[in-house]
Amino acid sequence: MGIKSTLKKWQKYSQMSDLGIISRRKFFNNCFDGALTCAGIVSGLFIIFLSPNGSNITPSNVIITGFATAVAIGISGLWGAFLSEEAERKKKMMDLKREMVILQEEEAEIDHETVEREKLELVKRLLEEKEIQKAMLIPINSEKTNNKRHILIPIEQNQKKDKKNKTLIEQAEKFATIVASLVDGGAPVIGSSLPLIPFFFGTVLSLFHFIFSYIILTGLLVYLGVFLGNISGGGRIKYALHLVTAGIVTLLVSLLLGL
Repeated sequence: MGIKSTLKKWQKYSQMSDLGIISRRKFFNNCFDGALTCAGIVSGLFIIFLSPNGSNITPSNVIITGFATAVAIGISGLWGAFLSEEAERKKKMMDLKREMVILQEEEAEIDHETVEREKLELVKRLLEEKEIQKAMLIPINSEKTNNKRHILIPIEQNQKKDKKNKTLIEQAEKFATIVASLVDGGAPVIGSSLPLIPFFFGTVLSLFHFIFSYIILTGLLVYLGVFLGNISGGGRIKYALHLVTAGIVTLLVSLLLGL
């Protein structure tokens, strides 16, 4: 199977399972959670850095603490999202199958009534032909029309078709579960890891590490605000200001707790 056909298949799965909407929502929520979590960690370490014992902290301490938290959030998001998505989509498939069975039963009842009605009409027509034969005293070679509808064949065909469609839907739901879980687990790791980039430079912790970390964090929150504004169709600045305000509140609360 070629790459182009695989991408087309994934695109079809995404459309069938509404994966785009789910992934966007999960990416924003979890990346935002990861960013604010990292903001709290950096702010807490910044308070310790300003204390008399702050010289004992190194950039590697910040990196280890930040990445350990990011990995924990990522594993939690991946594991929890996979189990919850799998459970929800299994329930969705069970409800869909139940509805399809009900529809098939209703169609079978309707077809059964149609067959019985056609049988009565055929018998009535044959009786009329016999009466005409008696009246004319000559035989009429009438072709007995066989309008019997073999209801079992259409049902079997529909079942095969439904089975094929259900298999395709199940594949789409499974694909959506895996992708949604990866987004749910990867987004907080991205949000938590990006503000830690400045701490990779230098062996001695300084004020500039925290300043550049907050700049990256602010840029990430602005990006998420613009991303949310694009989804809603406007209000990019408003959403960006809301998210930056959330980051400032997190910083202030961390400073107050430290004091």
